[in-house]
Amino acid sequence: MENMQANANGAGQPVQLIIRDLHASVEGKEILRGVDLTVTQGETHALMGPNGSGKSTLANVIMGHPKYQVTHGEILFKGLNILELSPDKRARLGLFLAFQYPSSVPGVTVGNFLRRALEAKRDGFDPNAPAQPSGQMPKRKGIPPAEFRKLLNEQMQLLKVDSTFVNRYINEGFSGGEKKRAEILQMAMLQPQMAILDETDSGLDIDALRVVSEGVNALRGPNLGVLIITHYQRILNYITPDHVHVMYKGRIIRSGGPDYAKELEVKGYEWLIQTVEEDVTAPTA
Repeated sequence: MENMQANANGAGQPVQLIIRDLHASVEGKEILRGVDLTVTQGETHALMGPNGSGKSTLANVIMGHPKYQVTHGEILFKGLNILELSPDKRARLGLFLAFQYPSSVPGVTVGNFLRRALEAKRDGFDPNAPAQPSGQMPKRKGIPPAEFRKLLNEQMQLLKVDSTFVNRYINEGFSGGEKKRAEILQMAMLQPQMAILDETDSGLDIDALRVVSEGVNALRGPNLGVLIITHYQRILNYITPDHVHVMYKGRIIRSGGPDYAKELEVKGYEWLIQTVEEDVTAPTA
C-alpha cells in the first residue's frame, strides 16, 4: 500500500499515462480495438485520424465516461489501474479532460465552479476511499478568498482572460472560443499532471484558435503531459507536439515525430490507410 500511495502522489520520476491493448465498446459496438499509447509528463502528443476512428472515445474512456464499456486492456496512471476509479478520483489523481463540446451550467458562475473544483482537487486522492462517489457533499477545508483570488488573477493574466469572465455562468452564452478558453482556465487552476484536449480546435476561427493555443503553450512544461486530439494539422501550427500518432478503426496505426503532422496535411489519411490495409492483407511468404 505504501508503494501504491507513493505512486499515486507522483513522487520521483515523471508520471506516465500508459494505455495497453485497450478495447472498449458503446451500446454493444466495439470502437477501440487494441490501443497502445504512453504519454510521459512533460511531453506533448498529438492523436490524429479520420472521423469515426475512435479518438474521442479514447478520451472519454480515459476519464471514465459511464457510456463506454472497457472489455479488455488497462490504463495505468501513477502505477494505478484507473479503470477501477470513478471520474472524480481520476481527476483528483491528476488527470484532466477538456471537452470537445463543453456543457452550459446556468446558475453556476465560472469563479464559483473553479473554487469548488480546486478545493476538491486539493483534498487529494485517497486510495482507501469508496470506489464510487457517495453523492453527498463532503466536508472540506475551504480555500481562503484572498488566496483563491490571487491564484485566479495570476492564471487569468497568464491566459489573457478578461476579469469579467469569472462572473458569468459556465458556458452560458459563450462563443466557441470562450468555451475553449474556459476549459484552459480550468486546466490552469487545477494544475493536472496529464491533460487530454479533445478537439480543442473544433468550431474555432483562426483568431480564437491562436488565443487558445497560446494559453495551452503557456501551461506546457516539465510538470504537464498533454494529449491533443484533433482531425487537422492547423492547431499543431501553434502547439508543436513531440510525437504524432494516427488512429484508424480503433487502433493507432502509425506514429512519428513533430513533422509527421505536416506530411499528413499534404497527403491526407487515405494513402496511409491504404498502405496499412495492404500490409494486413498481403500474403505471407
